[in-house]
Formats: sequence, structure tokens, C-alpha cells
Amino acid sequence: MSAATLERPIAARPRRRTLPPAVAFTGAALAFASLYLAAGAPTPLLVLFEHQWGFAPWVLTVAFAAYAFGLLASLLVVGSLSDHIGRRPVLIGALAVELLSMVMFIFAPGIGWVIAARIVQGLATGAASSAFTAALVELAPPHHKRLGGILGAAAPAGGLGLGALLTGAAVQFTHHANLVVFASLTVVMALGTVTALLSAETVSRQPGALASLRPRVSVPAPARRDFFAAAPAHLASWMLAGLYMGLSPSILRDVFHHSSGLLNGATAFLAPATAAATAYALSRFPARRVVRLGTVGVLLGAAITLLGIATATLPLLWLGGLVGGAGFGSTFSGSLRAVGPLAEAHQRAGLFAAVFLVAYLSFGGAAVIAGALVAPLGLFTTVMWYGAAIIAAAVVALVAQLRLSRVYM
Repeated sequence: MSAATLERPIAARPRRRTLPPAVAFTGAALAFASLYLAAGAPTPLLVLFEHQWGFAPWVLTVAFAAYAFGLLASLLVVGSLSDHIGRRPVLIGALAVELLSMVMFIFAPGIGWVIAARIVQGLATGAASSAFTAALVELAPPHHKRLGGILGAAAPAGGLGLGALLTGAAVQFTHHANLVVFASLTVVMALGTVTALLSAETVSRQPGALASLRPRVSVPAPARRDFFAAAPAHLASWMLAGLYMGLSPSILRDVFHHSSGLLNGATAFLAPATAAATAYALSRFPARRVVRLGTVGVLLGAAITLLGIATATLPLLWLGGLVGGAGFGSTFSGSLRAVGPLAEAHQRAGLFAAVFLVAYLSFGGAAVIAGALVAPLGLFTTVMWYGAAIIAAAVVALVAQLRLSRVYM
């Protein structure tokens, strides 16, 4: 069976009515973004929970990063499952689990429940991420296949940023932010589940579903050169995103002496929102060139961010988020566009799972290490070393990308 045949929507049952392809594609993109909107939503709430429940500051970073570790575990086990049993079953199951996590957030009586909800949320997002990214490529209109890869990169970043911003507004202007945010997201996830139920399948079943559950990373041979060259760029860019999403509320409180929920949300919003916009704006440029430009953007953004924190200059912190966010969006979208065509349809989810694995190991792992270092080193010193690590990773990434460009000259 040809790759083109595999990429045409295939109804699981001949008589089952399905959504029109354009509606299914749009619904999949919105549902994918909503998963990450929910992932970004707790960022401004965690500081609020710290005041309400009185836990130690390091617990805040654990609560933030618990999501990433749930996501990593899920990616390792079920990241390529949709290549074997189809996209629909995986997406329906993942969205149902995401609904459960929203309910857990609503009724959480303490930080332990919030951490548990973050883990469940991560498990759901990890199961869905590679399947959604592959489905978007496969559901994209025939003459706009590149749009699937663009949305696959923009939806996670844009969702993270928008979730933080909207939650920050809810914290600032309502007295029940947790209920308002997660009740609304429960409705959104229910709609996403219905969309997945009504959408057509995009791949035929393949043998090896049980074997695919063994924890592993699958990168097809043709994609390995681009994948490994992009890995340090993912490390740098997702660490920068983790700084803004996970550490910025503490930085604003302890360095800039601000405690506004709206300001927390807006600051966390900058890097991922700019990433989403940049991913779309640069979509017509060659993918590998976009990754190189993005790596420079991450390096400059990290340097500006550190200068802003060192001098307690808030506009510089925001500028660093804008520049670094542009780099983040460029590296992630460019790398997805570069490796996507190098995999067959039945390998695509496994490949995208490997990309997300590198991204979220960088995102969550670095935040946990930083949280552990805050107590012995202090927040300021920890953030300075964290920023220096981002710059070092960006330099390595730039060298790797320049070497890759010589290969394809």
C-alpha cells in the first residue's frame, strides 16, 4: 500500500458518517491547541495555590514539571501506538483522560491533588501529541500539506501561551479562577472528544501494536541526521520556554516585586505566543534555514532575558521573551517540517513522539533541576546559571545546524 493511500482518510466502518475533511482538520487543530491551552493554564494559578496552601517554593516547580514527566512517560509507551491502531482510538482515549484531569483540578483540595492532576494531564497530552501532529499532516488539504506541519508546531506553543494569559486574567478579575478556568476547559475537551469521535480515520491498521508499547524512541534512518542536529536547538528553546512558563511568576515576585495574576499570565504568554506566530510567519521559508535563524533567536533572547533579570528591567525581560519566543517557534516548526517528510505514514507518530520527548525532557527536567537549586543557591543565581545553560545549548545547536547546512549544499 502506498504512502498516499495511507494518508487518505479511511472510515473505520463504511456506513459511519464522518465530518467533512476541512471540518475534521480544523477541529483537530483546535483540539490539539486546547490540550496545550490546558497545560499552560496552571502557571499563574500555582503562585496562588502557594499562598492559599502554604507549601515550600520548590514544590511549585515540582507541580509545574509533573506534567512534563507524565507526558514523557506517555510518549515513551504509547507515542507510536496510533501508527498501529489508528489515530482516532488514541485521540479519543487521550481526550477522555484529559477530561478526567480537568475534573481533578476543579475539586483539588491541596497541592498533592494538583500534582496528581498535572501528571494525569501530562499522560493525556503525551498520548495525544504525536497522534495529533501526524493526523494534522494527514488531514491537511491536498494542496496545503505544509499547513499540517505548521499547525502541529504552532498549536502547542500558542496553546501554552494563551492558557497562561487567560488564566492570569481570571486570577486578576475573578474570585474563583480555578473553577472558571477548568470548568471552561472541561467543556472544550468534551467538544474535542466529540470531534475525534466524528472524524474519519487517516491510517490503516498495522501489526505490532503490543510491541509498540515497549518504551523506546523511534527515529527512521532517513530522518536521523536532521533529528540529531535539531536536538540541541530543542534543548535550548524549550528550556527558554520553561523559564517563562515555570519560573517567571517567582522571578516577577522575588526580583521585580510584582504579584499581579494578569502580569504573571502576560509574561508567561510572551515566549510561546510569539513562537506560534513566528511558526506561521516563516512557514514559506526553507525549513533548515528557519531552524538556523531560530537558534540565533533563542541565543539572543536568552541573553536579553538574563540582562533584564540582572538589572531588574522588566521591559528587557519582555523583549527577551519576544526574541527568544520567535526563536523557539522557528526551531520547533522548522525541525518538524524538516523531518516530517522523511518518515513514512506508519512511522510518523513514532518520529514526532521522539521530537516531543526531547522537547519535554528539556522543558520539565530543567525546571525540576532549577527548582532543586533555588534553596541552596537562591532564585537569582539559579536563574543566571539556567540562562547560561540555554546560551551554551544554543551555541552547540548553531554549530550543528551549520554543519548540517554543508551536508545539504
